[in-house]
Amino acid sequence: MERAVYNAADSFGMNLAPRVTSVAKPPWSNKPHNGKLERLILQLGSGRGRFSEVTGIPRSIGCIGNNSFILRRDPLSAERVKELIREFREAGGSELWLTNYDSVVYLLSTAAYAVEIGVPEVYAVVLLDDLDEVKPVDGVRFIAELEYSPENIRRLEAHSWLHGAIVMVKGSDLDELRNLETTFPGEIYVDVLYPGSARKLDFNVIEVKRVLNQSVERYHVCLGGTLAITADGYALPCPLLRNYIVADVKEV
Repeated sequence: MERAVYNAADSFGMNLAPRVTSVAKPPWSNKPHNGKLERLILQLGSGRGRFSEVTGIPRSIGCIGNNSFILRRDPLSAERVKELIREFREAGGSELWLTNYDSVVYLLSTAAYAVEIGVPEVYAVVLLDDLDEVKPVDGVRFIAELEYSPENIRRLEAHSWLHGAIVMVKGSDLDELRNLETTFPGEIYVDVLYPGSARKLDFNVIEVKRVLNQSVERYHVCLGGTLAITADGYALPCPLLRNYIVADVKEV
């Protein structure tokens, strides 16, 4: 992903170290899909994120963030979650994204288990306000999630051990974000927030989608190689496509 990282950063024009990894799309969209199952996005609970399926989730990369969902039934047991991670590893999957947790302790124990059984890339997405409860775990790539503000960027810089950060930003703040200077050494995923109506757009969508994301003309859509499983056991092509159920892992 090295070349794609440089392209995104140079296009966006941010003074970041090392670079902006992606703008308005998941980081894996910067490389070609290999035709197989590549990643599993596993939701661990109903979530405590700011945005919910009731009021809408206007995020460009909300798929890997923490949101708030309504569970239709009891959540999966911890044992079943471990079974799914084992099955994913045995199927040759490489990227495990753990999101939408209700308990930081459960998130950490699940991530540690995935590393223990040899999942190559384990990502745990943690709300910025919860970082004080988290200690680095060997093999786990922690991603902080925050809304853009100078204060939150300063808070982020205090956690240099993080692998990266999802920075939610309003379209009207994109220009301010371009001029940001930070000492944070991790990857930055710019998560653009869209208004509820096209009439309220306050930024150039074409620029975000085509100019800042040059790889969209060459590589796959974000759904390629991706499987999502909700906390209550429904398999989806994307965590945000709640009504597109492709399987029930409680019955498989």
